[in-house]
Amino acid sequence: MTDTPGATDRGRTAAVLTGLGAWLPPRRVPNSELCTRIDSSDQWIRERIGIAERRIAEPPVATGDMAVEAAARALASAGVCGADALVLATNTPDRPCPATAPWVAHRLGLPAVAAFDVMAGCSGFLYACTVAAGLIAAGTAQRVLVVGAETMTSLVDPADRATAPIFGDGAGAAVLEAGPPHAEGALGPVVWGSDGSLSDAIAVPAGGARERHRRHLAAPEEHFVQMRGNEVFRHAVRRMSAAARQAAAAAGWGIGDVDRLIAHQANQRITATVADTLGIPAAHAPSNIAQVGNTAAASVPLLLAHAADQGELKPGHKVLLVAFGSGLAWAATTLVWPAGLSARLP
Repeated sequence: MTDTPGATDRGRTAAVLTGLGAWLPPRRVPNSELCTRIDSSDQWIRERIGIAERRIAEPPVATGDMAVEAAARALASAGVCGADALVLATNTPDRPCPATAPWVAHRLGLPAVAAFDVMAGCSGFLYACTVAAGLIAAGTAQRVLVVGAETMTSLVDPADRATAPIFGDGAGAAVLEAGPPHAEGALGPVVWGSDGSLSDAIAVPAGGARERHRRHLAAPEEHFVQMRGNEVFRHAVRRMSAAARQAAAAAGWGIGDVDRLIAHQANQRITATVADTLGIPAAHAPSNIAQVGNTAAASVPLLLAHAADQGELKPGHKVLLVAFGSGLAWAATTLVWPAGLSARLP
C-alpha cells in the first residue's frame, strides 16, 4: 500500500526504513530473582508495570558492545555493508567523554564516517531518526545507521523498589536510506518537543557538571536514576497521546486508519492508557515490556524488531510510533510498513 505523492512531495527526499536489527544480553532476570533484594512481589510488578523479566548486560558488556551487535544485524537486514553516518541514541554512553558512536562505527568497519550520540531520554531513537532524516533530506547523507542502545541497569540502584523492577538493557537499530516520500517505509512528518521545567522528574542528580562542586558529598542514591512515577505517568499519557494525534494528522491519517501503535515500553499501563485515549484497540498496540522491561532509547527499535519477527507488522500497515521520556522529551512519527523487511534478531 502506498500513498499517491502530492505536489508538495515533488523534489523532496525522505528517509526510508530498509533494515532492522536487535540484540539483547542473554541474562534473564525474572521478578522472582529481583524480589529477593527488594520489597516487592512478582504479582505487584506484573500488575503495576507489566514486566515479568528483564535482560541485564553482565560486565564488561557495555552500551557500545550491544550497539555494535544490533547495528550489524540492521545492516545485514538491509543487505548493505556501510553507511554515510551513524547516530547513536543513548542515555548510558560507555564513558562521559568521548561519545560512544565513533567507537561503534569503528567496530563495524565504517572508517571516517560521521558518528555522534543523541541523548533524549526514552525518545532518543525517534529523535535520532529525525536527525537522520534531516541529513538525508539535506543531501548530506544517502544512508544513515540509527541505533538505540542502553545499559540502563548501570544507572539503577538494585535495592530501589521504585526503579529496579522497571529497567532492562538492550539495543535496536535501523537503516534509513534516501527515497521518495510516498515509498513504503518512508518516515512521515515528525512531532516532537520537550519541557525542561520538569527535567528533574526523571534524572540522575549527581555526576554531572552542575553538581561537580559537591561531587564527593553526594549521597550514593544520587548517582542512580530517580523518578517521580505518578507525575511521569500523567505527563507521558498526555504528551504521547497529543503527539500521536498530531503525527497521524500530519501524515493525512485519521486515528481509525492506524493499523499498529508502536509506543515506547515504559509501563504497560501507560501504553494501554495511551491506546485507549486514542481509541486504538489494545490488540493493535504490540508490547514486549513483559520480556525486556523498559530499555529507554532502545525500546522503540526493539519493539519494532519484536513485532516484525512475530508477524504483527504486515506490508501496507499504517504504523504510528510514539515515545516519551526524561528531559522531559517526546516524539511521534508515522510510516507504512514495507514489504520484504524482516528484523535480524540474535
